[in-house]
Amino acid sequence: MSHVAALLVELGLLFLGLSVLGLLARRLGLSPIPFVLVAALTLGDGGLVPLTTAEPFLTAAAEIGVVLLLLTLGLEFSADELFGSFRRHAPSGVVDLVLNAPPGFAAGLLLGLPWEGALALAGITWISSSGIVARLLGDLGRLANRETPAVLSVLVLEDLAMALFLPLLVVALAGGGPISAAGGVALAVGAVVLVLVAAQRHGHRLGRLLTHDDDEQVLLRLVGLTLLVAGLAQSVGASAAVGAFLVGLALPASFADRARTILGPLRDLFAATFFVAFGLSTDPGAILPVLPAAIALALVTTGTKIGTGWYAARREGVAVPGRLRAGTALVARGEFSIVIAGLAVAAGIPEVGPLATGYVLLLAVTGPLLTRFVDPLTTRFRPAVIP
Repeated sequence: MSHVAALLVELGLLFLGLSVLGLLARRLGLSPIPFVLVAALTLGDGGLVPLTTAEPFLTAAAEIGVVLLLLTLGLEFSADELFGSFRRHAPSGVVDLVLNAPPGFAAGLLLGLPWEGALALAGITWISSSGIVARLLGDLGRLANRETPAVLSVLVLEDLAMALFLPLLVVALAGGGPISAAGGVALAVGAVVLVLVAAQRHGHRLGRLLTHDDDEQVLLRLVGLTLLVAGLAQSVGASAAVGAFLVGLALPASFADRARTILGPLRDLFAATFFVAFGLSTDPGAILPVLPAAIALALVTTGTKIGTGWYAARREGVAVPGRLRAGTALVARGEFSIVIAGLAVAAGIPEVGPLATGYVLLLAVTGPLLTRFVDPLTTRFRPAVIP
């Protein structure tokens, strides 16, 4: 079989398999992320079926997947929403950081990781999965609940914090010292503020440049601009993901709604290849030795995330049942934890990969299950609960 034929056959079988996994996940009411990761672990080196021909393509596609994930994340927010959320919910964001990042950092040091790997693990335990949580709230019909704004505010602040954390992590993984790290954060802060101010004043002009009656033109212009900015950001030592996030932030809400609709299928396709590529880079035999550590870390950070949601919902005047629902909704980790782990593995700290895979697999499954379980429980015992 020729190289091109082998590539097409491998990709065809892979995408069909991902489709089946997506249907299974939807039937079970779970995120497809853990299913894709488990399937990817059975492929490639150390797995049951090699993907020698398709692996280079998947590696390149994975980079585009990260860029599109961050672009669509930026499209979710306007400058006014971000400023308003920061002013109102900053204490909840601080509590979220203080409760959830230190367990990951401490665990990394205890497991013998260099401090850069421990920093990556802190980000992995800190950031909840916006995609899983948003999907879960919709599936459970909780979007109109009183605690939901508190949950969404924590997610927004986490996503915004990633625009600052990722440059810091990239500098640290590259071997930069404290001064370089501080410079990377300062540059990121300046870039975010500059983009937000520019978006408020001139975002409509950028929207007019990208808009067109033809969806194909919109897709080509938006993806082209995003890849260009991401590449330039990467070339100056920043993160390509942050560059893509800033492009999304800069676009006006009137254009962002249409852009999300057009980008959705392409983002989902490349995001799936990202999770596959990450699974391919992880030796399944390396997960079992770190599984006890992953379980212990999952238990600790489940408690800290519940504490985060409890605090955020209490600030909104929500009663105890709603606080529990808010806390359990934030437990799931997913796409951005894997993005952070991928950066660490690419920088030469492969030990982060198996630990992050086991950790995300556990919480991407148990988080939604815990959320579904606590809802009828709080309803049943509502009369005995004092707000």
